[in-house]
Amino acid sequence: MSSEEEGRFHIMDVSSLTSGPRRAMLRTADGVRIEALHEPFPASVADPADSASGTDGAPGTGGAPAPATGTAVVVAHGFTGSLDRPAVRRAAEVLGRHAAAVVTFSFRGHGGSGGLSTVGDREVLDLAAAVRWARELGHARVVTVGFSMGGSVVLRQAALDRGTDAAPDAVAAVSAPARWYYRGTAPMRRLHWVVTRPVGRLVGRYGLRVRIDRRPWDPVPLSPVEAAARIAPTPLLVVHGDRDAYFPLDHPRTLAAAGGAELWLEPGMGHAENAAAEDLLDRLGAWLVRR
Repeated sequence: MSSEEEGRFHIMDVSSLTSGPRRAMLRTADGVRIEALHEPFPASVADPADSASGTDGAPGTGGAPAPATGTAVVVAHGFTGSLDRPAVRRAAEVLGRHAAAVVTFSFRGHGGSGGLSTVGDREVLDLAAAVRWARELGHARVVTVGFSMGGSVVLRQAALDRGTDAAPDAVAAVSAPARWYYRGTAPMRRLHWVVTRPVGRLVGRYGLRVRIDRRPWDPVPLSPVEAAARIAPTPLLVVHGDRDAYFPLDHPRTLAAAGGAELWLEPGMGHAENAAAEDLLDRLGAWLVRR
């Protein structure tokens, strides 16, 4: 079921409606409050989509984009992240060099958002709310990039919301799993302990600052590899480090093959946003706004 079928989100509280950053509390289709931040691109640089004709109505002026125009990049963080985590802020800053704006948000159960984490299932509704918010603010293009759990979410959301106003114009999945219930590495075995055991969920709440739903998936959601196969013709990029301790290289290769995606295997890179070097984030931003 797509998030569109489950209802529309509502903006609960938007701060300043000026050209500066805007904080909002979005309500998802299933009623969860999600904190979000819209940051416009620095005024000194134009969005590539606007540079040919200018943004003030005068052809060829090459002026800076007005607030809430051009491409917006929506960033989906990994498990235990949030919009205020340093790695997410760093990613937003670098990605913003290429786009009109960056939207960051905290998944349910994370940061200042409400609800409980379902570790990639209902989180598609959180991402859909953020994409729709970017469109409500006037962005002509909205693209998504996700890391680890967020990578699985951007894949599933793009597949489930095809043909709706929440559909992204391009998708990049970084350090994403291809399939559910993977326990082939020590970090993933520890993660399953955190998610499935009562004591583990206490560690998650008080040690990792994430509130986890104790209920198992029912039904099991569409897998990332199944989702990747349904995204075309939307451009898809799969990025993975060859030193990822969570998911070995068969995961990105399977995703890329299923979705006919462009595949970047990054030498020396570890896992997710914490391991994403500035050069990689810079290339990601360029890819997203040009696809």
